[in-house]
Amino acid sequence: MKISSLIRSGFLLIALLSLTSCKKNYITYYNKVNEADSIYRMANNPKLAVKEYRKIFEEYTPKNQDRIEEYATYITLADQYHEDFGGKKSLYQLISLVAPYGDEYRKYLPLFNKYGIDNPSVEQKITEWKQGLDKKLIDSFKIALIRDQEGRPLDTALTRKNVEKNAKLLIWTFKNYGFPTPEKIGWFPMPTFISHMVESKKDYPFIKDKLLEYVKSGDFSPRDYARMEDTYLGSHKKITRYGFNMIPVQDSTQIDRNRKSLGIPSMKHSSKIRKDYLKKKKQNDTRHIE
Repeated sequence: MKISSLIRSGFLLIALLSLTSCKKNYITYYNKVNEADSIYRMANNPKLAVKEYRKIFEEYTPKNQDRIEEYATYITLADQYHEDFGGKKSLYQLISLVAPYGDEYRKYLPLFNKYGIDNPSVEQKITEWKQGLDKKLIDSFKIALIRDQEGRPLDTALTRKNVEKNAKLLIWTFKNYGFPTPEKIGWFPMPTFISHMVESKKDYPFIKDKLLEYVKSGDFSPRDYARMEDTYLGSHKKITRYGFNMIPVQDSTQIDRNRKSLGIPSMKHSSKIRKDYLKKKKQNDTRHIE
């Protein structure tokens, strides 16, 4: 083989390896987010948190997880402390992240307006996002959701039959669409639906392994994965791995290690997030009453 051909082959190999290494493991992302959130929420150092968040979002495409809401928190804090967060481009990204959750976007309207994005522009962005959803997949999961509830809790034979049908739908979706994220089907009560997959004797092991892949790719919530596995462990072995079932925690240090292996905040940190969330929710409800 000519030297030029060897060099060309070497460059192709390096390029291929580079592409492979560029695939991000979102468990690392979630743990970095937890560290930044802890700086803000536990250490009460929001300015430092903004800097840490910026580093994360320079490396990873942001998520905006339930309750922790890392991207919204970053933008809100950056605005509060007059730090650059990317302006309209970042705000439009935030609109897309909150679009699946009904009127959730409305609480950010003052922020959008402040940076020149008026309400009609926000509505237009959400309309465009809705037009990008897969209607066929949405219809399939609407049927699956109805089927998931049929027969519960009394008709166990019908419930088992429906669980197997839904497990087959989920596996088919994995193979043809990947994970059914909000970007594909909008909001869906995925935690409940997924937790019922533990009832599939045949398909649960495959679904569990596949879902862990989707946690790593950032398509599936690590918290929802942990709840699913704890549901299985609680009903079959009477133990808890992540502290999400009603089984008493014997070793909180080990539980926190298990949580970190998925990118979930520690038990103490999670408790603080939950308290802050409920406090904010109560304040918002009071404002609505007034």
